[in-house]
Amino acid sequence: MLDLSALIAEVKVCTRCDLCKTRTQAVPGEGPSGSGIMFIGEAPGKHEDEAGRPFVGASGKFLSYLIEKAGFMRDMVFITNIVKCRPPENRDPRPEEVAACSRYLDRQIELINPAVIVTLGRISMAKFFAGEKISTIHGQGRMVRGKLVVAMYHPAASLHNPSLRSTLEADFAGLKQVISDKRL
Repeated sequence: MLDLSALIAEVKVCTRCDLCKTRTQAVPGEGPSGSGIMFIGEAPGKHEDEAGRPFVGASGKFLSYLIEKAGFMRDMVFITNIVKCRPPENRDPRPEEVAACSRYLDRQIELINPAVIVTLGRISMAKFFAGEKISTIHGQGRMVRGKLVVAMYHPAASLHNPSLRSTLEADFAGLKQVISDKRL
């Protein structure tokens, strides 16, 4: 049986899609293996590709702030992405890239077994809420395959559209209540 450290080692040398040809390094994710909360973004950016860690750039600093606003500490949650390698020019991951990485994310979810999954952005949201619009369901939690899944805007969205900042802050401030309402 594959454990989390073996899975991370496998991700680091992955060649399942063409993103391996342009990455500096894969970004498997980080956090405690028994975390009750998992945050799933879309894809590593330039800073993440260089550091090999998720959410370390400007959106990562904002995510850390939001996690604390929700009443948690960053080092107590697991943070990863739908795809583990940076798409060129920070473009959205393509469906075939998402498909190539899906086994890694599914295995991470299985191994970590979080009670709560928070999706960050529409691409990670689509894994759990096909056909939904993030503008309609952001900040809401729904049970999906035995997990509470909460859709949130991506922190980078507020960097590009400052009017979303207050929405993101309010959604994260309400995260504990959403979790409590589901009696987890």
